[in-house]
Amino acid sequence: MDSIDHKIASLLQSNGRHSSAEIAEAVGLSVSSANERVRRLSGLGVIKAWRAVLDADRVGAKLCGFVLIDMSFDGEEEAKRAIAACPEVQELHHISGAHSYLMKFRVADTGKLQAFLQERVKPLKAVQRTETLIALETVKETSEVLITEPAERKA
Repeated sequence: MDSIDHKIASLLQSNGRHSSAEIAEAVGLSVSSANERVRRLSGLGVIKAWRAVLDADRVGAKLCGFVLIDMSFDGEEEAKRAIAACPEVQELHHISGAHSYLMKFRVADTGKLQAFLQERVKPLKAVQRTETLIALETVKETSEVLITEPAERKA
């Protein structure tokens, strides 16, 4: 990726609805050249998906939180796949420290959270313990990635 690719990626991740003409103008290319670069970035997997970002409150997923999960090795692969497949789960990270995994979820309310944990997470063979943290306020939430220039990555 060169600096133009970085600019295109940055533009698209902040607003995926930029027109080809807007992208071309912003990076100083022709529309066809800008389109080719977007196709290449997509083909390389730099652009992983195209989607709308929804307002969780407006679609009934008002409760956001995190679950620290302790797992045993026996059944861990099955448990990871099962948890990752749940639509309530937005993120699942294998972490360092005292716990095995950090899961981010969104559900309608605490009743839905309780049912989700009791029916889908805690029955899994590898799950030994969970600790749930509820977000009281979301100050920042983004899927945008800080894009560094190639020279900055080497330092």
